[in-house]
Amino acid sequence: MSKKRTEYSESFKAEAVGKIKENAGNVSQTAKELGIPMNTLANWYRLANDGQLKGTDSYNPELMAALDEIKELKKQLKIAQEEREILKKATAYFAKSQ
Repeated sequence: MSKKRTEYSESFKAEAVGKIKENAGNVSQTAKELGIPMNTLANWYRLANDGQLKGTDSYNPELMAALDEIKELKKQLKIAQEEREILKKATAYFAKSQ
């Protein structure tokens, strides 16, 4: 059996991170109070500190756009490298047969 994964709203995540500050940075106590897993809250806290959690003061949409662009460019680079390797092998194969 698999557990159903709970989805939390962005506003709830932002409020939970704010509550950590109220509890003097105690993530485990805040997680117990909110009834959510400590690892989940710790991940949100890390994302908020990195400026990647929407709804928090440190959220930076420009950073997120840049990260998305980097991810897309890495995908395109990988595809181009694979295509280049295939072409190299094909060139070597046809050069041998002549």
